[in-house]
Amino acid sequence: MIALVTGANRGIGREVARQLAAAGHTVLVTARSAEAAAEAARAVGPDARPLRLDVTSGADITALARDLDALDVLVNNAAITYDTWQRATTADLDVVREAAETNLYGPWRLTQALLPLLRASAHPRIVNVSSEAASLAGMGGGTPAYSASKAALNALTRMLAAELRGDGVLVNAVCPGWVATDMGGPGGRPVEEGAASVVWAATLPDDGPTGGFFRDGRPLPW
Repeated sequence: MIALVTGANRGIGREVARQLAAAGHTVLVTARSAEAAAEAARAVGPDARPLRLDVTSGADITALARDLDALDVLVNNAAITYDTWQRATTADLDVVREAAETNLYGPWRLTQALLPLLRASAHPRIVNVSSEAASLAGMGGGTPAYSASKAALNALTRMLAAELRGDGVLVNAVCPGWVATDMGGPGGRPVEEGAASVVWAATLPDDGPTGGFFRDGRPLPW
């Protein structure tokens, strides 16, 4: 099985890559710089292959899709801008737009480009790493760039799951929870636990759920 993890140079992405490699996957470890990807791949182990990928670059995505021969699992993990300093009423929309390029359009473009490979897989999986901050059921004010872009990613998850159900592609969104990473800050739960939530969705059996929003294998409200 071949898995590709975006934003795998640190935090949850790197740990997801490590756990997938431990489970027997060949893992394509991507990062915006070749050096960061190479360093992360060395940390993950011999079953990791580094690839430079900026998910906001159409040229990068096209080149990546051209160079890959097979893919079974796509983990859209790369994300930016947990904008705790902003409010929707006064938000800098350039910041919101920039967040959407990475958090929504990046996964969307990459999924479209890699769909031929995923459709050819015997056990294709797409995991969109989201956040409970994107849940409309509990959404309040604050972090508008992050929350709105992740809510849109959840909507994309639902649409892709419906459209790809007939191809056997399982598509789910996962909230890893508040994790102690560079983005999450101190005080969160261990990165291993948050990553395990993502790996669960990446390794679902063929009769597993699709079109869901989960944390630790349990459904979250949209």
